Amino acid sequence: MNAAVIVAAGRGTRMGLDRNKVLTPLCGQPVIVRTVRAFADTGLFDGGIVVVTGACDVADVRAMLGQAGLCATVVPGGADRQQSVSLGLAACDAQADVIAIHDGARPLVTRDVIARTLESARETGSGVAAVALKDTIKRVDAHGVVVDTPPRDALRAVQTPQTFSAALIRQAHALYADSGARATDDAMLVERMGHAVRLTQGDVENIKLTTPEDMLLAQQVILRREDGKEPMRMRIGHGYDVHRLVEGRKLILCGVEVPHTLGLLGHSDADVALHALMDALLGAAALGDIGRHFPDTDPAYAGADSARLLDHVVALLQARGYAVGNADITIICQRPKLKDYIEAMRKTVAAHLLVDEDCVNVKATTTEKLGFEGEGLGISCHAVACIERRQP
Repeated sequence: MNAAVIVAAGRGTRMGLDRNKVLTPLCGQPVIVRTVRAFADTGLFDGGIVVVTGACDVADVRAMLGQAGLCATVVPGGADRQQSVSLGLAACDAQADVIAIHDGARPLVTRDVIARTLESARETGSGVAAVALKDTIKRVDAHGVVVDTPPRDALRAVQTPQTFSAALIRQAHALYADSGARATDDAMLVERMGHAVRLTQGDVENIKLTTPEDMLLAQQVILRREDGKEPMRMRIGHGYDVHRLVEGRKLILCGVEVPHTLGLLGHSDADVALHALMDALLGAAALGDIGRHFPDTDPAYAGADSARLLDHVVALLQARGYAVGNADITIICQRPKLKDYIEAMRKTVAAHLLVDEDCVNVKATTTEKLGFEGEGLGISCHAVACIERRQP
């Protein structure tokens, strides 16, 4: 029985991120989803897949894998990689006799690479993916002076998966669990035991995503593998809403209270402008409309601040790899006059969209006293929004 441990407990510091890099979208899918799918789609892991991630990321990883239809056990990691792998091994099916250990930030691994490590581990106890070096390697001293030049033919760049018989790798981790000297990979622990480690043919495209440049390279590999079908980077949505004007209600437009004798009627604060904007954003991402996300039959949204609902919509977009590009809002209102409140509206909307103010435009127009807007019975609003997929 084969099992896999995917280690994804690192941070995205060298990537310039403020969160775990495996949560970052890569050509429309989070990195961790692509990595787990690479293993799940092989059909070789009847002992299941364990993902080890940071304690603060467990819920996000579970949600992402669930949305992608992938089945994996997700557990929190430890203080370093060695401890995280140990925790992953402990969570593996006890019946597994071969365990593959893989970096969560290597989403480009292929079935052939995985299969070769499994076959080698069954034959010899170990199978570690590796590739020949292209560059000459120099060993230097503390001052950067060359000490010697090892023969390149005898050197290999080691990747993952690193696959072992379950008994061997469990023994290695147990033996060195309390060691002061930490290993940079699992093969090193097995080597310390005096056990020979067998290398198998890796793949130069099986890169570990560490820097922004790695992400760009990975994107190109995925586009080539998937016949160049790059997800649409810019999407546009349109929203429209209307609310009746009544007495005894505040008039809230774009999150700004406008003094008036009448206010808009609705289940929430009836901010017609933000409602139209949310529909535009949801439409751009093909996520339905505000009625689907905030039904007026739900008492939880009675009197709700529409600006807070807008924050939720922006978070939904972020979770799918989108950021707001710009928004254009047209409020159709005979009275009151809104020109003195336009700049406050722009500032408020921009803050909630997490964009600069020059990415938000708010306009107000009348209907020359025609229609329900012109008669002062209600206010309507049109909104157009552009969202953009973040650079992977």
